[in-house]
Amino acid sequence: MGFSSEFNIVVTGGAGFIGSHLCDRLIQQGHRVFCIDNLFTGTFSNIRPLVNHRNFEFIEHDVREPLEIAGKIDRIYNLACPASPRHYQRDPIGTLRTCVVGAHNVVELARQKGARALQASTSEVYGDPEIHPQPEQYQGHVNPIGPRACYDEGKRAAETLFFDYHRVHKLPIKVARIFNTYGPRMLENDGRIISNFIVQALKGEPITVYGDGSQTRSFCYIDDLLDGLQRLMESPSEITGPFNLGNPQEQSVKDIAQLIVQRTGSNSPIEYHPLPQDDPKRRQPVIARARAELGWSPCIPLDQGLSATIDYFSLKLFTVEAAARPVPDLRAARPSRNVTRAAASNGAGRRDLARKPPNGRNLSSI
Repeated sequence: MGFSSEFNIVVTGGAGFIGSHLCDRLIQQGHRVFCIDNLFTGTFSNIRPLVNHRNFEFIEHDVREPLEIAGKIDRIYNLACPASPRHYQRDPIGTLRTCVVGAHNVVELARQKGARALQASTSEVYGDPEIHPQPEQYQGHVNPIGPRACYDEGKRAAETLFFDYHRVHKLPIKVARIFNTYGPRMLENDGRIISNFIVQALKGEPITVYGDGSQTRSFCYIDDLLDGLQRLMESPSEITGPFNLGNPQEQSVKDIAQLIVQRTGSNSPIEYHPLPQDDPKRRQPVIARARAELGWSPCIPLDQGLSATIDYFSLKLFTVEAAARPVPDLRAARPSRNVTRAAASNGAGRRDLARKPPNGRNLSSI
């Protein structure tokens, strides 16, 4: 889709899977992009091609701390939060604070700048649904004290916060409920279905299926999702959402596992394990509202999207040069002119935002 203006756009979680693809697209469209990420699950390699572009700036910052960006800001996409259970359950309190405190800092920045803000919510707000497929009017079936609640309830609270800012401060907002999305730049160790199955198949390892494989998901390719997010952001101001953004084609987990084994030419067996607590049995979006109000529906078939994703992981896992190349310490390297690290505050209660997590692993973005 085209734009009549060039905007100054903030993307929180911009070094993550979805965020980095969005940054790419926005730069290609001629916008100025401020990419904010604390590199918890986002990776610098996702945005490395952009760091010397004159319209791109990377700011290493945790959204749980207040956001301060000089100058005009027109749009804010809030994508900051670990999105896979493996990552968001590793630090559940941190996840909840990222969802709620982070969202508050985003809408505060938007209010101060007079910017439009989009909240990347999730299909997890529906929990383990009792209604199938799930329309936006469905209020969900969420366990508020379970191991997934830090993410599910955190995202629900973030939606509340966005709509309260809209009602109280007249803030222009958009809310997207993102269903399962896949494509290049997914983390190979995030435990999500598509990435997990592809990596295991390529390595010849057993394919791990939880439950009996009859539970269903609906998979949307990254390019289709980006189109939906932008259409929502640039829709008329009276359109706020929430909007389901996902592919309504429902697939069983077992069928996906078998398809990936076939497409990779793997001999991997399928192993079945107990279903985790509160794992949803069925997940399928109703996208009638997005079709009617945004003119959006996904168009990339699963077969085509899987091919691109399998190719990406094949190169990532097995390219000889990549395997032999030492991993640089990006934090120790001299930063580019377009890389900013948030300075530590001497104030009480503030922490060093550029600090590496204690376990040394990168762990923030969708």
